[in-house]
Amino acid sequence: MKPTTDRMLIRIKDMYKYILDNGTVTTQDLVDEFGITPRTIQRDLNVLAFNDLVTSPTRGQWTTTQRKVKMTS
Repeated sequence: MKPTTDRMLIRIKDMYKYILDNGTVTTQDLVDEFGITPRTIQRDLNVLAFNDLVTSPTRGQWTTTQRKVKMTS
């Protein structure tokens, strides 16, 4: 894989773990935590939502779903 793809996948995994650990978070929480643009955060959240790993109970807030995930290091 390309280095940029690796970075993206690592970032998305880290974002999922952050949401899992913190319960419901806002898009701004993720921007502050990861130091990237809101647009990049939204693209990453779209990947997680497409894979049924996160959901948005209200606009701008995100939480994990009940879907089981096997995490590797």
